[in-house]
Amino acid sequence: MSDLQTHITNYLYYCRAQKRLDEKTLKAYRIDLRQFTERFPAANVSEIAPSDLEGYIASLHQQYKPKTVKRKIASIKAFFHYLECREIIDRNPFGKIQIRFREPVLLPKTIPLYTVEAFLSAIYRQRQSARTAYQRRNALRDAAAIELLFATGMRISELCSLKECDVDLHDATVLIYGKGRKERRIQIGSEAVIRVLADYKEDFHEEIQACHRFFASQSGKAFSDQAVRRMICKYSSLASIEMHITPHMFRHTFATSLLEADVDIRFIQEMLGHSSINVTEIYTHVAVGKQRDILRTKHPRRGLRV
Repeated sequence: MSDLQTHITNYLYYCRAQKRLDEKTLKAYRIDLRQFTERFPAANVSEIAPSDLEGYIASLHQQYKPKTVKRKIASIKAFFHYLECREIIDRNPFGKIQIRFREPVLLPKTIPLYTVEAFLSAIYRQRQSARTAYQRRNALRDAAAIELLFATGMRISELCSLKECDVDLHDATVLIYGKGRKERRIQIGSEAVIRVLADYKEDFHEEIQACHRFFASQSGKAFSDQAVRRMICKYSSLASIEMHITPHMFRHTFATSLLEADVDIRFIQEMLGHSSINVTEIYTHVAVGKQRDILRTKHPRRGLRV
């Protein structure tokens, strides 16, 4: 094992044991740093110069989209910051590099509300017309998962990691552990959502106890994000929805709908668990329905007599 690989191994252990980073972040660090070692397989970490990093960053731009490059650079910068703090290196080579590049602004994709309605209706029809108890129970769990996803705007990873104690149906609240283990509590505002969650919790009590997660399969295993994606594809097909729907689009639709209903953007920021208002402000660009209503009713052209 090279000097660089040894320090990366120690760094990843530090991230897990002391920084307590979640598994997804650790996985991303591991991939990014492994790729970095492939560029400098026999390097002594103290010999890596700013010019080496500039060459590596240039190669990243040739292979990946700007958002991915930004993440990979952040992983490497964090590693070198660790080396500097531990006095393993005298000077951080990133101190000599200026990294500036523009990410394209990609507007979040939302689901039209009539499509959400058709999607949910397909799940409830499946529950009512199910020929077996197995199919009926699956449809109940699927309805509970999608209803909660849309009712709270939570991420799919947050949904799948929910524990039974995180969902308080008496107070109609959900405790969500977001990125960086930041907690937020979201109120469930729909009685229909509370009812389907209560039905699901009662029916799947044994499975929930077996896997220690709120959403479970009938085999007693935690409901995975891959299972949620497959489920969404299934009901999109049943509802004859041609749009490709992803779990995150329910989050985008939640935020955009609230913005169009005149909810203060800072409340939306809090509900989404964004650390910066700048992230939430992307939704101001997609509230097309609200923009149309404003221009139709408020634009001064309406009052002109021509």
